[in-house]
Amino acid sequence: MFCTNCGKEINDNAAICPYCGVVANKSALSNASGNTNQSNTMAIVGFIFSFFFALVGLICSIIGFKRAPEFGGNGKGLALAGIIISSISIIITIIVFVVVIGGALAFAGSMA
Repeated sequence: MFCTNCGKEINDNAAICPYCGVVANKSALSNASGNTNQSNTMAIVGFIFSFFFALVGLICSIIGFKRAPEFGGNGKGLALAGIIISSISIIITIIVFVVVIGGALAFAGSMA
């Protein structure tokens, strides 16, 4: 087998290319680690944080979404939900902030 990154010939059972370090065979890598049922922790963390700390939830969810292919797609939907919830929360926060500041400035202007 040949490495898809550097093109050098490597062992058919190699999980990682010994020349460039790129994952060459994901199934061999998961079998070597003994963990075939992996979960996308960043997607889970991002989803949870999206309800309480929107910016942290957004960042973690984006990372989890990008890492989903590494886990066979696990957590992709959860990460997408975290991105959507965090984005909506951030937009609502910005709108409320602008309305409150605008109202406070208008009130202060009417008092002068």
